[in-house]
Parts: sequence; structure tokens; C-alpha cells
Amino acid sequence: MDLKVSANYILQAGTARLQCALGRSGIRDSKTEGDGATPSGCYPLRRVLFREDRLPAPETGLDLAPIRPQDGWCDAPDDPAYNRPVTLPYPASAESLWRDDGLYDVVVVLGHNDDPPLAGRGSAIFMHVARPGYSPTEGCVALSMADLLDVLRQCRPGDRICISAPAGSRK
Repeated sequence: MDLKVSANYILQAGTARLQCALGRSGIRDSKTEGDGATPSGCYPLRRVLFREDRLPAPETGLDLAPIRPQDGWCDAPDDPAYNRPVTLPYPASAESLWRDDGLYDVVVVLGHNDDPPLAGRGSAIFMHVARPGYSPTEGCVALSMADLLDVLRQCRPGDRICISAPAGSRK
């Protein structure tokens, strides 16, 4: 199944059309680290990470792993672990996956810039839980917890997410 995301903040999963949040800079063809854009393209759904202290393992056909307090994701373009999971504390810049705000209680790792990672082309592009009011992300796709869990029930290995900007708005 392909999940489809459009610039009108809708994720289509099968026949369901779900509200989502996207990057504060919209959708761009040329993603760069820190630009706040959601990258256009089709990306495999790699695996699901979740906070087992907050919820049971999501139902999904995708690989699952619990998030631990020391889990992080390297966002330093000049580091060999760029756009890879790391153990915190980490000597280079890295985002903590163990968050207090609940946004990463369920995280779907998207196969953006990971095979292999290219320095500066964007890191930590996930599908995760949206903030109240669906305020913009730093480049990820975010859904309500209920919608994210519903989507994951339908997901299987080989599924991907396709993100597209309207014609004429590509950067």
C-alpha cells in the first residue's frame, strides 16, 4: 500500500483521508538539513518505534522496536552516523527519541536519505504523532495518535509513503 500525502495536509491511506501536519516550510524537492521542509518523493516505511511505557506495541505488519531513554538520531551532517540511530549521550548533534511531549510515542522511520545517507540532505524524517492543532513539524509527517495507529494496522513490509507538492510550487 502506498500512503499518499498532499500539500493540502491530507494523508490518504486506502480510502481514508486523514488530516496531517507537514514541515513548517512546506514540501520541497530539494531537502536540506534544518530547512523545515517535508521532502517530496516516495519513501519506504522502514520500521516502527514506540514508547512501551506509554502504550502497548502498535498493531502493524512492520518491524517494531521499543524506544529506550538513551535512543537518539544523529542530525550532524559531518558525522559518520548522520541520519542513523545513535546511543545518547552522543558526541555529535543528535535528537533524543525519548520525548516528554508524546510526539514520538509512536514513530515510523521513513527511508528518506538513508541508502546511503548523503551529508546535509536531511535527517530524522519520520511519521509521528501530531501536536494539538496540527502545528507544523520540522519536516516530518504527523497524524493524530488514533489515525497513526489506524494507518499502522494496514501497513505491511514494502509499503511506502509518497509525498507530493502541487504543480508549480516545487522548490
